[in-house]
Amino acid sequence: MNQIEPSPETIRAILTIAGSDCSAGAGLQADLKTFQHFGLHGLTAVTCIVSETANIVRRVDPVDPSMLQDQILLMLGSFPLELVKTGMLGSAKHVETVAAIFKNHPHIQLVIDPVMIASTGASLIEADAIAAYREKLLPLAYLITPNLPEAETLLGEKILSVDEMSRAAKALSETYHCAVLIKGGHLPSPDCTDLLYDGKTEHRFTSPRLAVRASHGTGCTLAAAIAANLANGYNLPDSVSTAKEFLNHCLRTSYCFVNQSGEVIDALNQSSIHHTKS
Repeated sequence: MNQIEPSPETIRAILTIAGSDCSAGAGLQADLKTFQHFGLHGLTAVTCIVSETANIVRRVDPVDPSMLQDQILLMLGSFPLELVKTGMLGSAKHVETVAAIFKNHPHIQLVIDPVMIASTGASLIEADAIAAYREKLLPLAYLITPNLPEAETLLGEKILSVDEMSRAAKALSETYHCAVLIKGGHLPSPDCTDLLYDGKTEHRFTSPRLAVRASHGTGCTLAAAIAANLANGYNLPDSVSTAKEFLNHCLRTSYCFVNQSGEVIDALNQSSIHHTKS
């Protein structure tokens, strides 16, 4: 059989720095599935190992920061990377480790999903890590994608409407000199509005709220899809718009498992799995 010579220009690489979700609904597993959907070769640097499902977080074990550093440096030295996405970092030391590396790589665009507060309201980060985000990592970002509680945490004030989201996005952009996408799914409304401010122009992306149970991994998936589109050469508003369409597809075609005790575990369909709903 004749061997096919690979082309180094065919596939782009992209790195996610995130936690490992053993149920594969969020974290780096969700990122990898999303990157694959958009035709990218996904790389990973693991920050923590999480024992969880969509219904429960049972244990979180952080990776040693020196191991995190080695993973990132190896990927940077081995692959042509122009864009990196971060997810759950967890501790101040992990945030500082990431910031110290990318301070020396200003040509790499950082899409930072500041994973601090879960959709359930549970804190996912140590208190001193929030200060490390503010002081060291967010100033290096090209785009940050906080959900509403995370934006409130960064600003220190409540956000109760889309108009307040607009003011918050501009305030965060002015503070960190980056583009800001605030995800508005927590607002009580029949529609979901995400608001992007790119430093000059505001863009609003509104879609009907879908009546599905699956929500685990939505933030990771949206940020990963935006990062993938940027890596593929799309501008920021188009990257967000396409990512929103992809996320809505993941929600509309979500599926579930029923375990031996009768518990239902819902899952987003990031892999475009073809299935028939019963």
